[in-house]
Amino acid sequence: MSSFDPTNVNLDSANVEDIYCYLQLSENDYNGHLGARISAIFVILITSSACTLFPVVAKRIPRWNIPYPVYIFARYFGTGVIVATAFIHLLDPAYASIGATTCVGVSDHWVNYPWCPAIVLISVMVVFLMDVASEVYVERVYGVEKEHDATDRFLARANLIQSDDESTVNDDDGGSKQSGPQDDIRSVESERSFRKDIAAFLILEFGIIFHSVIIGLNLGVTGDEFTTLYPVLVFHQAFEGLGVGARMSALRFGRHWWLPWVLCMAYGLTTPISIAIGIGLRTTYNSGSKTAKIVQGVLDAVSAGILIYSGLVELLARDFLFDPNRTKRRSHLLGMIFCVLLGAGIMALIGKWA
Repeated sequence: MSSFDPTNVNLDSANVEDIYCYLQLSENDYNGHLGARISAIFVILITSSACTLFPVVAKRIPRWNIPYPVYIFARYFGTGVIVATAFIHLLDPAYASIGATTCVGVSDHWVNYPWCPAIVLISVMVVFLMDVASEVYVERVYGVEKEHDATDRFLARANLIQSDDESTVNDDDGGSKQSGPQDDIRSVESERSFRKDIAAFLILEFGIIFHSVIIGLNLGVTGDEFTTLYPVLVFHQAFEGLGVGARMSALRFGRHWWLPWVLCMAYGLTTPISIAIGIGLRTTYNSGSKTAKIVQGVLDAVSAGILIYSGLVELLARDFLFDPNRTKRRSHLLGMIFCVLLGAGIMALIGKWA
C-alpha cells in the first residue's frame, strides 16, 4: 500500500484492497482532552458500578424498601438492553471491521470466506455446547435424571409425614422448626440450580466484558469523536451494567454470597481500566489500523454470538416461553414485555452514536 497514490487511480487496474484500505484505515488521531479522558475513568467507574449493583442490592437488602416493581423494571429493561447490545453494538461493528466490504474483508484469506458471520456462528455453537455440557454435568453430579422419580416420591412422603406430625411437633418444642431430609433435598436442589444458572451467566458477562475492553481502549485514544463518545458511553455502560446486575439478581447464590459482589466489581472495573490503558497508549495505539480492525472485529463477532444466544435463549425464551412460574396476569406480562422493548429501543438508539 505504500506505493498507492490516491490522486492517480486507474479503476481498471487498481488493486481493490489498496482502495478500500486507503478509504477505511486511519492513523492515530489522539487530539488531547487528557483531563476529560482521565475523568471518564472515574465517571464510568461510578455509574457502571452503581447501575450494576442496584438490582443486586435491591434484591438482597430488604431494609432499603425498594418497591418490587422497580426491581422488575430493572430486570426486564436489562434484558432488552442485552439483546440490543448483541445486534446493534456488537454484530454491526463486527461487520464494519471485518465484513466483506472492509479493508480486512478484501485482503488475504479474509476474502475467501464470510468469516464475520462464521465467527458469530461458531460462537453461538460453542456457547450452546457449553450450555448443554453444564446441564448434563449438573444432572450427572446431582443424579437428577436417575433419581428424579424417587425424589418426587420421597418429597411426597416427607410432606405427608410432616402434615401428620405437625401438631405434635408444635406441642413438643413450642413451634420451633427442625431441619430434616426435605431441607437437605431443597439444599441440593438449590445448589444444582445455582451451578446451572451461574454457568450461563458467566458466559453472558464474559461476552459483555470483551465488548467493554474494546470501547474503553477506543475512548482513550479517539480523536474528534471523543466529545460525543464520552457521554454516550456513560449511558451505554450504565444501561449495560443495569442489565448485568438485573440478571445477576435473579440468581440464588446461597452460600456463595460473595460472588455477586465480585462479578459486579469485574464489570465495573473493566471499562475504566481499558480507558486507562488507552490513555497510556494514546500516542502509539492506532485503533484504525488493519491489525486493530481484525482484533476488534473478531472480539465483537465472538461477543455478538455469546450475547445473541444468551439474550434470546437464556433471557427471553427462558423467562417468557419456558418458565412454568411466569405470571399469568396479562397486565403484568404486558408490563414485562414493555420493559424489554423499552430497554432494547433505548440501547438501539444509543447505537446511533456509539
